[in-house]
Amino acid sequence: MKQEFLLPDLGEGLTEAEIVQWLVAEGDTVTLNQTLAEVETAKAIVELPSPHAGVIASLHAAAGDVVLVGAPLVGFEIEGQEAPESAAPAAGAAAAEVEEGSGPNLVGYGAAPSSGRPQRRARRASAGTVAATTVTADVDVRVAAPHDDIAVVPAPPVRGERPRSTPPVRAYAKGLGIDLVLVAAELGDRVITRADVDAYRERLVQRGEGAAAEAPSASAAAAAPVRRTTGERATTRIPIRGVRKHTAEAMVQSAFTAPHVTTFHTVDVTATSELIASLRATAKPEAPRIGVLTVVAKAVCLALAAFPGLNSRWDGDAGEIVQQHFVDLGIAAATERGLIVPIIRDAERMPLGELAAAVADLTRTARSGKTPPADLIGGTFSLTNIGVFGIDAGTPILPPGQTGILALGAVRRLPWEYKGEIALRDVMTLSLSFDHRIVDGAEGAQFLKAVADVLQEPGRAMLLG
Repeated sequence: MKQEFLLPDLGEGLTEAEIVQWLVAEGDTVTLNQTLAEVETAKAIVELPSPHAGVIASLHAAAGDVVLVGAPLVGFEIEGQEAPESAAPAAGAAAAEVEEGSGPNLVGYGAAPSSGRPQRRARRASAGTVAATTVTADVDVRVAAPHDDIAVVPAPPVRGERPRSTPPVRAYAKGLGIDLVLVAAELGDRVITRADVDAYRERLVQRGEGAAAEAPSASAAAAAPVRRTTGERATTRIPIRGVRKHTAEAMVQSAFTAPHVTTFHTVDVTATSELIASLRATAKPEAPRIGVLTVVAKAVCLALAAFPGLNSRWDGDAGEIVQQHFVDLGIAAATERGLIVPIIRDAERMPLGELAAAVADLTRTARSGKTPPADLIGGTFSLTNIGVFGIDAGTPILPPGQTGILALGAVRRLPWEYKGEIALRDVMTLSLSFDHRIVDGAEGAQFLKAVADVLQEPGRAMLLG
């Protein structure tokens, strides 16, 4: 029996996903939970496991296509399941058939078919025949009424069923500008393959009609920027998809919802640099690497306990400010797909070494594109390290739902006042943006000073802890 697998919601509120690559092909036999494809949502690249065990009957999208949640994605042929013979079974019988014959399936994943055997789409030729019969019957009626003018409407032209091919082949041919009807006219009644399309294109080239040969494939055209030239002024058009689309929507929402305030503080972090060097010198080879981001993350967790306003969220519907007595710390990560902010849950409970391991694992997973959507939701405070790009300060925008975000500038070796004299010191600028509905300027400044004090004198962590 054929089962259609609809694209599920891969995150909270996601409406679409882009096919990155298929890991199976039509005709392949797959097992339950076998990875079918990699899809890119607005938050991450996700491996899509198979909800059934059976044979891949059809793929409804090609690599590069954007599929809406709830749309058909894969058709399965499942052995040992027969649809009811009756063309119109009773509702109760149909429900029993679905429940008893659905085969192995992931709990809560995918959509059960709404009926038994799917009905084959009516051939277009049949539609033309019906239309012609309707016109003839209408003329007969009007002939029986001589006082009416008889205007015979010609029957619409009869067209055959569209050429048989798979969705990837149709997309490939479309990208080349080739009409599969013309390919089928040369090949006859059989399934058209990609090789058939290539062969037809070669014949066009040989006949001097090879304009389509230079066209890119549909998936490449969808993914690659398009450069258009008008006279001597060129432009490049880049599709807004995936992470960049989600980031743009989130930043617009945040900028026009929460009134942002940014405050800056430049601090001598020489003691922190010496602490990091000392820890690395005595660490075991397998120990996680502790860096300035890890120390700042620990300082932030300690300071949030003293200034809970920065770890709160605005609940406008309830008319409340919700203080959160845990820290789900977001770490902004620059990836090839754009900027994402994965979350370290309960970061306030982690000692420095464990926090360093969590940051390293989070960054590695983010750059590979494998961050689960659940790890991108629900942060309470965020960090962004713009110093790695050689930038000293900035005005970061709050992730939606958060009250504070701290940007770390580059650590510079500069002449600085130290114990009444000028000395070369490690100096860094911190940039704190916060929601002014929840946090006033005084609390924001005090929080930033508390973080800076820990970086200037790491021993102060004992006081905050």
